Amino acid sequence: MSKPSIPKGTRDFSPVEMVRRNYILDTIRKVYQKYGYQQIETPAMENLTTLTGKYGEEGDQLLFKILNSRIHESKDKNILLTEFQRSLEKSTNSETLTERALRYDLTVPFARYVVMHQNEITFPFKRYQVQPVWRADRPQKGRYREFYQCDADVIGSNSLLNEVELIQIMDEVFEGLKIPVTIKMNNRKILSGIAEIIGEADKIIDITVAIDKLDKIGAAKVKEELLAKGLSPSAIDRIQPLIDFKGNSQEKISFLKNLLSDSEIGLKGISEIEEVFEMVNITNLELDITLARGLNYYTGAIFEVKAKNVQIGSITGGGRYDDLTGIFGLPGVSGVGISFGIDRIYDVLEELNMFETLDLKQAGTQVLFVNFGKVEEKYCLSLVNKIRKAGINAELFPDAAKMKKTDGLCRCKKIPFVVLVGSEEMNSGILTVKNMISGEQSKLPFEQLVIALS
Repeated sequence: MSKPSIPKGTRDFSPVEMVRRNYILDTIRKVYQKYGYQQIETPAMENLTTLTGKYGEEGDQLLFKILNSRIHESKDKNILLTEFQRSLEKSTNSETLTERALRYDLTVPFARYVVMHQNEITFPFKRYQVQPVWRADRPQKGRYREFYQCDADVIGSNSLLNEVELIQIMDEVFEGLKIPVTIKMNNRKILSGIAEIIGEADKIIDITVAIDKLDKIGAAKVKEELLAKGLSPSAIDRIQPLIDFKGNSQEKISFLKNLLSDSEIGLKGISEIEEVFEMVNITNLELDITLARGLNYYTGAIFEVKAKNVQIGSITGGGRYDDLTGIFGLPGVSGVGISFGIDRIYDVLEELNMFETLDLKQAGTQVLFVNFGKVEEKYCLSLVNKIRKAGINAELFPDAAKMKKTDGLCRCKKIPFVVLVGSEEMNSGILTVKNMISGEQSKLPFEQLVIALS
């Protein structure tokens, strides 16, 4: 019999890890709710036609496709086998084989949701969503095949106040998590302007996909990729100043105004950036003119958040999409959103040893009642029920056992207090309480125990 295992790029989470993950999620949820966002959920799988063509060629290749049910029992197995071989050779999809896929992100399913429920919601619609997504990527540190996203989007409004609010949310969340970060911002219109002035407007997608990899593969490899996509060496040379330019956000804006003086769309992007910067008073916000974001659907502002002092990819990203719902039959509805990468945020907190400084014990059991036998068990069960109604996390050990066994459970679950009840305690109503941290024992009436633990 082989040893049990889980697929590469997936993980189990222990109780300790779940306390930490919930701390992150609860921090984000509270901020989302403070800003008026409402929670929704969508299915783990979507129709393949909903997802394909929304993430670019590379994104489509990372979709986890689901085989249609009971293909193995079909009378046309030989035909299906041929169809499967053809789809592998040509890297194409066959609806005969698969009509569904696991969701790649939460934004495209959200756009589909908005179109399907447009008569039930009021615009602008502010939603948040916390669910797992799946990508057939190569697993590595900070990159998993199954991971959680925590999205917030506003749809049905063109106002740049939405961008301002999302920047404030990102800043407030990371301030709450005590993670020092840099919030990077750019605008896809600026990138479109750059593609326009170098004479490669039709290759905007290829340019953004390549530039988006600048931090990962370096400038030389980006140039190689752009050449492979058909950009001329002279066009690439005209992009070089953009890659090389250093300076603060205001200096970058001045540089771009000069560079894009003949591009209407480029100047529009600069104007939007300036307006947002005027409304946001956050010191860790900066303009990054090489920030591209590889997804096809972004049309305006784009965001990424990088943790300081940790070598890891972006821990939050997002941007504006002007017509994502249009592909589902509802044109002209603009939206903007962000997504927190829960798993990477967890890795950052762990690498910075910050979990050790956080008081996360309140999520666990606060007091354990020892079980000395049937009579004591009945007496303690009544007390445990009362203490739980008072809002205190409490357990009664299920079996009559020696103190050594209950002590082991307390150490494992970090339970700070143990209550011992024998005949003396039942007769007097005074409980023996042991502090598992100091080892000291004290005598307390039940009412005082409740007050002490509240």
